[in-house]
Order: sequence, then structure tokens, then C-alpha cells
Amino acid sequence: MIQGFALLLGLQLAGEAISRFFGLPVPGPVLGMAFLVAGLAVKASFAGPDPTATEASLGRVADGLIGSLSILFVPAGVGVVQYLDLLAAQGAAIATTLVVTTVLTMIATVATFRAIKRLQGRAEEEETP
Repeated sequence: MIQGFALLLGLQLAGEAISRFFGLPVPGPVLGMAFLVAGLAVKASFAGPDPTATEASLGRVADGLIGSLSILFVPAGVGVVQYLDLLAAQGAAIATTLVVTTVLTMIATVATFRAIKRLQGRAEEEETP
């Protein structure tokens, strides 16, 4: 389990270092997660789907973090309470923005799904004699 946690922290550190060194607009933990996904994909392509001790340890760490996920929201909740006056003043604008962006995201998702489904249908028609 320590090996998996060390791997996660090391990849997060690498992502943070690269993000800060190159001045990227991407957070370090996001880069670290991308490195993890890329590393697991490369490993799976060479070694196959058989999990190793590192992957098992990584899975146990991930399960532990997900089990404790609710406590990670406490700092965000405290931050919201600190800015209640600002939220009260800007509440309508925030609510409108949340609703509009959610609807736009859903529309974009449906449009993307329909476009991909249409392309897959054309590809299947071309393959059949």
C-alpha cells in the first residue's frame, strides 16, 4: 500500500514540477493523473492485463482515498461559509450560470454522441457488402 501511495504522490509531484517549470495552465495533479493513465496504458500494452503488485497496491490506496472522500470536502465547505455574504450578493448570477452551463454541456454531449453514432453507422454501412 505504501508503494501505491508513493507512486501517486510521486506522479503528482512530477506533474506539479512540470506544470510550474513550463508555466502550464494545467494543475500539477491533473498532469500527474495523466502520467498515471499513460503509464498504466503502456504497461498494459507490453505486459498484458495481468495486474502486478504495484497495481494491486495502487488499487488499495485508491479504495482508501475514495472511502475517505467525504472528509476532503470539509475545506471546501469552510470556504463556502467564509464567503456567504458574497454568495448572497451574487447568488442569482451564480445560479443562472450553473443552470445555463449545465444545459449547454448536456446539449454538446448529446450532439457529440449523435455525431459519433452517425459516423459509426456510416462506417458499418461501408463495411457490409
